Amino acid sequence: MKIRENIEIKYSTNNVDYIDSLKLMEKRVAKINLNKDKELIWFLSHNHIYTVGTSGNNNEVRSKTNIPILKTNRGGKVTYHGPGQRIVYLLINLQNRSKDIRKFVSIIENSTIQVLRDFDMQAKTYPERVGIWIVKNKNIKLEKERKIGAIGLRVRKWITYHGLSFNINPDLDYYENIDACGLPGYSTTSMRSLGNNITINEFDNLYLKYFLQGLKNL
Repeated sequence: MKIRENIEIKYSTNNVDYIDSLKLMEKRVAKINLNKDKELIWFLSHNHIYTVGTSGNNNEVRSKTNIPILKTNRGGKVTYHGPGQRIVYLLINLQNRSKDIRKFVSIIENSTIQVLRDFDMQAKTYPERVGIWIVKNKNIKLEKERKIGAIGLRVRKWITYHGLSFNINPDLDYYENIDACGLPGYSTTSMRSLGNNITINEFDNLYLKYFLQGLKNL
C-alpha cells in the first residue's frame, strides 16, 4: 500500500468478494465527501460473478448458471468478473478537479490504450460502444475488433467509484453466456489469448503510471 499525490493506492492479491468491495467503496465515498479520507485507486480481482448495471437486466445472462448474478449501481449493462481479470476501482473526487465525466472516462480509456501499446497492441474506443477494443496485435489487424476492457462508473456528489475491468487471462468461456456490455455480435479477448504475457504487477504498475499522468490534466 502506497500513497501517491494524496491518493491511497491499494493492491489486493486475494480475490475480493464483489459485495464486500461495493460496501467498502460506498463507505469510502461518503468519507471522501466529508474530507475524512483520501481518494483511492484500488487494484483487485473478484470471484466469479455476473454484474448487471443500471441500464441492464438479468435476462442478459442467456442461460442458467451457478455463477451469482447481481444487480449493481454502476453504469452499463451486464459483464463478467472473475479470476484472471484485473479490476481498477477509481474513487476520485472531481470536486477538486474538472467536473467533466467524459474527460475522466477518456483518462481511463487512454491509460488502458497506453498499457496495450507497450505490448505492441493497438486499441481503440468507439463513441457508441463503451470499452477498450483491440484492433491490431503486433501489427496484425484483427478481422473484427475484440473487447479487452470494460468501463462502468458511478458518480456520487462528484466522487467517482467503480471503474475498469481488464482481461489478463480469465477463462473467456464465461463470456459465452452473455452479450458483454449488451453488445451482441462482438467477442471478448484477453492478453493471454492474443499471445501476450503480462503479470498482475506489470499491469498494475503500468496502469497506475499512465492514469496518474492523465489525472494531472483533469
